[in-house]
Amino acid sequence: MTVDVLGIAMAALGGAAVGVERQWSGHATGPASRFGGIRTFTLLGGLAGIAGWLWANGFQLPATVILIGAVALVVAGYVTASRHDADATTEVAAMIVLGSGVLAGIGLWALASGIVVITALLLVEKSRLHSLIARIPDAGLKAGFRFALMAVVILPILPEGPYGPFGGVRPRELWTMVLIFSGISFLSYIARLILGGGRGYVVAGLLGGLVSSTNVTLSFSRMRAGSAKTQAPLALGVVAASTMLYFRVTGAAAILNPALARSLTPFIIAPALVGIFFCVYGMRRSHPAESEEETTVNPLQFWSALQMAVLFQVVLFLVGAASRRWGQTGLIAAGATLGFTDVDALVIAMAKAAGTADQVETAALATAVGVLSNNFLKLGIAIVVGRARFRVLAASGLGLLALATTLGIAYLR
Repeated sequence: MTVDVLGIAMAALGGAAVGVERQWSGHATGPASRFGGIRTFTLLGGLAGIAGWLWANGFQLPATVILIGAVALVVAGYVTASRHDADATTEVAAMIVLGSGVLAGIGLWALASGIVVITALLLVEKSRLHSLIARIPDAGLKAGFRFALMAVVILPILPEGPYGPFGGVRPRELWTMVLIFSGISFLSYIARLILGGGRGYVVAGLLGGLVSSTNVTLSFSRMRAGSAKTQAPLALGVVAASTMLYFRVTGAAAILNPALARSLTPFIIAPALVGIFFCVYGMRRSHPAESEEETTVNPLQFWSALQMAVLFQVVLFLVGAASRRWGQTGLIAAGATLGFTDVDALVIAMAKAAGTADQVETAALATAVGVLSNNFLKLGIAIVVGRARFRVLAASGLGLLALATTLGIAYLR
């Protein structure tokens, strides 16, 4: 009996949560008031909870009558309010309160509370959501729909495979890789939209590190800014992107092969902490500088991701051949080579190669060696392409990351 009462109480509290927002936003008062406020929504939630309890205990007919009456009341409220305002947000929220209340009355408390929380959040963040939508450019909107097409339509119809020799080609698996890294590019683009363009090179570096820390290093090194104030933020942006690389590699490994991620984590901790400390200390010491507005022509980066998928397949063949011919030594050498070319290809290749426990340990070491070689590549770019104070700061930060990674490999090997 106590459980039943708690379900009904939770339904009423869910209605109260939505009702508080409707009352606070002013939709429940004044000449243009909508369907109801905190009292109406609380009562609706409790009523739905009672209906859910009745349904769960075999009284379907009275439960149905109660729900039909509540829905009719909401519809009548909308018909009346729509004469001067066609907005139906309050009435739709009332319908959601009814549905979540029934779920709470049945006993699905977690689902009901989750629905209420998401609904209340959408209502509270109305102005921010509208502002975000207004700021989405044409390229971003098109990229979003294209990504949905890639994920929802194309992925399910691709065959599993494999086809061909050397482990074969797996079309669905390759397309999943395209989606993962196109999604990372798109999420980075969305994050830049939310944060805005004036938050500094460090934030731009962090977000750019989700896509390619090497590209960030090359781009920032080429920015021969005349003002001395921009040199430090640019260098910190490069170190921030390289620090983000450690988290990106571990996250990708966790998705593709959790065992590899667990073995890789000890190699990652020290350099990641060094990068975080360097960026935080540098930001406290440096003066704020204006950042250039970033323009992204193709936020989805689909063709780059597709080319990456082809590269992945070639890399899988080569890594498999090296592993079969030279064993663990060949795998580590392949990791070092891939670090100079593409870290994402490195992670995927090692995740595929790590089958047994011994292979997981070797693949983790090879991944760490590949990240180290990528650090040396970026260090060379910063020294050769960079200028003045940027060169000193970027080289110092990247050198510390490389040193921490080297010490970690030497200690854990």
